[in-house]
Amino acid sequence: MSSVSAVNSLLSGTATTTPSINISNILAADAGATTPGIDVTAAVTAALYADRAPERTWQSDQTTLTSQTTALTSMQTATEALANDMQSLNTLTGPLAARTVTSSDTSDITATAATGTVAGVHTVVVTTPATTGSWYSDLQTSATAPLSAGTFTITPTGGQPVSIAITGSLNDLATAINSAKTSTGASLGVTATVVSDTTGSRLALIANKTGTAADFSVATSNFQGTSWTSADMPTGSTLGANSVTLTSATGTAVITTTAGESYATLASAINNATIQKSYTSTQTGMDSTTPLTAGSVTTIQDKATGKTFTFTAVTGNTIGDLNNAISAAVTAGTLPGNVTGTISSSGAEVIADSSADQGIAVTSNESALGSMAADPAVSLGLTATAGSNANGTSLTIASNVPAGGGAAPTFTINEPAIGFTQSNAAVNAQLTVDGVPVQSASNTVTGAIPGVTLNVLGSSLGAPITLTVASDASQVSTAINQFVTDYNTALNLVNAQFADSTANSSGGTTASQGVLASDPTVVELQSTLEQAAGYAYKPTTGTTAVSTLGDLGITTNDDGSLSVDTATLNNALTNHPLDVQNFFEGTALNGFANSFYNSLNNFTSPANGAFKVDLSSISAASLAITNQINNFETGYIAAQQITLNAEFSSAEEALQALPQEMQQLNAELGFTQTNNNG
Repeated sequence: MSSVSAVNSLLSGTATTTPSINISNILAADAGATTPGIDVTAAVTAALYADRAPERTWQSDQTTLTSQTTALTSMQTATEALANDMQSLNTLTGPLAARTVTSSDTSDITATAATGTVAGVHTVVVTTPATTGSWYSDLQTSATAPLSAGTFTITPTGGQPVSIAITGSLNDLATAINSAKTSTGASLGVTATVVSDTTGSRLALIANKTGTAADFSVATSNFQGTSWTSADMPTGSTLGANSVTLTSATGTAVITTTAGESYATLASAINNATIQKSYTSTQTGMDSTTPLTAGSVTTIQDKATGKTFTFTAVTGNTIGDLNNAISAAVTAGTLPGNVTGTISSSGAEVIADSSADQGIAVTSNESALGSMAADPAVSLGLTATAGSNANGTSLTIASNVPAGGGAAPTFTINEPAIGFTQSNAAVNAQLTVDGVPVQSASNTVTGAIPGVTLNVLGSSLGAPITLTVASDASQVSTAINQFVTDYNTALNLVNAQFADSTANSSGGTTASQGVLASDPTVVELQSTLEQAAGYAYKPTTGTTAVSTLGDLGITTNDDGSLSVDTATLNNALTNHPLDVQNFFEGTALNGFANSFYNSLNNFTSPANGAFKVDLSSISAASLAITNQINNFETGYIAAQQITLNAEFSSAEEALQALPQEMQQLNAELGFTQTNNNG
């Protein structure tokens, strides 16, 4: 086929579309222009664009389906949020069951209540808060100063004593206590810390828990025997402020030391220690009937305990009455068991303590007795010696051999390494709840009021405290306001499908429908939301202050959305909490919340809800269009593109050859370029 024939064939071809051909390009080619006459790619693209007209319709449909999916998914999310609100308001563990506890004295007791706790008013009186047991050691010069070697025991209540070796400093001792274990491998339940101030350092021991069951005791270990030697005290060191208790066959003496003393000073104090065990009147020749002077006072003090007994004579009292009163004081525990008042063979009054303790002190201004003179004091029968060696100084105490011969008697000594004082005995919390006595090892008391946890602070002991358990209005208010917010969100998404206004060219607005205006799911959802706003609750018995949303201060606006009047809502929550709960939950979780949730579940059910069905249908339609477009591309457009590329390429080649053929034709016809121009 000639180039001219190829052009003619293209211009009158049988292609299904009419290509856009610029005639000026052909004339330019005839004039010998070097640029191509046809842009093959552009021409093919233009032809295929016309062929793809059905695709553009399908793609428009698919765009609509995508918009529907987006809008429907937003509605689904909003509706699910609203359904969740209804579930929350229709559960026994939700905000309607939340409780708050108000205390009339928060400095004495605070409390919290579990969900669903029965509302009510309770009276609590705290007698004693639970306390923690604690001890502290004797004062030491510093936390790092070396301690004299020794041992002491810590005994948990109801447990076995644990022996603690005293080595190193207070810091080392605290570490040893905190890592110590009982015979069963358990911790001691005690925390040791070192407390320091300008006077020195002490070791503080505090139980880890409150209550008597967590209490503990501390005791220094006593030595018993006939001879005892202390641990070496480094050269240049001195004793701290402390006390040593010695008990021999004759009695008990407490020897105190002050900071800076040496073992030699302590030895001298022990050797000079005596026990005053008896007093004798200076008057003799008396008997039990000897009268006493009215108003005279005789005082007996037990040095071991510090307890004091005083006898003041009245008219008619005799020495026999004095001795009977002493016996009664022993029975009552005011005086130790071995204190007696007797009349000697010489008729002298003798007041004595025959026990092995620290003795007694007696004073009297009774003229009939003359006075009560101290009898010779009793020696401890011990000899203390201070010695020295390469490691420092030490103290040795030995029991004296009796004057009549025989074995030396034993004695006991509390090792003077370090002493402890109890600062606080642990006790259980004691209180009454609605008149019922309650004890608790902890100041956090549970079980006294079902569902309520009491926190005992104990600042006003003995004062009645009122605890009011009530609905937590704050949580309920938050839940109701969230429901209204989510309702309006869902409704606005629905309403947007039916009244979408856009600006027009004349300056006004044009109302248009959303992509889901005709969707049955959306129409039905709008109806469901509107019906819910008109719900009315009717109790099976009695009356209620809350039967509609309006009674909660929730009103419907012109566009169907809801608004909340906070004052009305707060009034209902404060004065009618049970009616509010019954409105939402009914008598058996069958109130407004359940009714509305069931209606919403028709849309949100993951199994066969309207949203799932609708979205699945849209997805299937979109997929069908995608397949249709793909099939059209592969079944028609691809082949058409090959055909058009071939035809336009052939036409382009013909146009490139046309100038030469035109020159040949002009030559045959006798035309020249000049003639043509003429």
